[in-house]
Amino acid sequence: MSLEDNLARVVARHDELHALLARSHGGGEEFVRLSRELSDLTPVVEAVAELTRARAERAEAEAMLEDPDLRALAREEIERLDQVLPGLEQDVRLKLLPRDEADDRGVILEVRAGTGGDEAALFAGDLLRMYNRYAQERGWRFEVLDASENDLGGMKEASASISGKGVYARLKYESGVHRVQRVPVTEAGGRIHTSAATVAVLPEAEEVDVQIDEKDLRVDTYRSQGAGGQHVNTTDSAVRITHLPSGVVVQCQDEKSQHKNKAKAMRMLRARLYDHARQQADDARAAARKTQVGSGDRSERIRTYNFPQGRVTDHRIGLTLHRLPEVLAGTALDEVIDPLIAEDQAARLATLGA
Repeated sequence: MSLEDNLARVVARHDELHALLARSHGGGEEFVRLSRELSDLTPVVEAVAELTRARAERAEAEAMLEDPDLRALAREEIERLDQVLPGLEQDVRLKLLPRDEADDRGVILEVRAGTGGDEAALFAGDLLRMYNRYAQERGWRFEVLDASENDLGGMKEASASISGKGVYARLKYESGVHRVQRVPVTEAGGRIHTSAATVAVLPEAEEVDVQIDEKDLRVDTYRSQGAGGQHVNTTDSAVRITHLPSGVVVQCQDEKSQHKNKAKAMRMLRARLYDHARQQADDARAAARKTQVGSGDRSERIRTYNFPQGRVTDHRIGLTLHRLPEVLAGTALDEVIDPLIAEDQAARLATLGA
């Protein structure tokens, strides 16, 4: 379908939704669904209207070329519009791309130490702090849900909730294997080691998104464990939940209250099941993931953090930045994420033939 056909289709649907809602008495699930669709289409229609106006102005300027007195002015206007129109057309194309309904959601972030022992756990802790600082930079809320430390203060595994505007839209590109190359603090010989940590970014799910039957859950309680096996407290406040049909296991020991730990664990479980359902149900999305930048494949090596050279390399798009301290501080992470978003948009535009 051509760009013009897409524009006509969107404007027609926008007008149809206006008419349907005008006849509606309000309330009910159908009204909410139609209102949400209208809200999603309105920015597209506004961009189309701006593009249409610019095209009309250019046509008028073309006509003015026939008048010798207006020819110089017309040429200036045509030159200006020729610079503006490509940007307006690109904006419309981007707005026509199918939206991921999870983009506006918060996320459950999971970081796990991979190969590399204690050094991998230290790196996992570095990544968790990077995302915490990045959340602060963007005004998001960051809350640790569960964390398992090693003796050196590194993270064997950790889960956090990040909430705010457009969190998943930006962080979904972070899923995968992150690799670090540096001299470990535990290495007396000064040799560079390579270690890895795995990051998973799951869109947070509401209760209405995932139906969980209590009878499908096995809930175990145990005493919270700190670094080196030290007891954090002496009550069985930690909670482990097993979803029997899927085999998914989540646990939380961050709170002293068993009730709060269970509530956090249920948030993690819903996010895992929601993410799994999204991948299974949406065949088109699953096929597209193979060619898109933000594939979410957690076995894929996506990025290397090289300390001796002070560089960060994202292997998916061949991007290298010599700003490793700033990236780990969260202040320059956008310089990695923005090109990933642009590359993903370009790939999706290409599949649409736009």
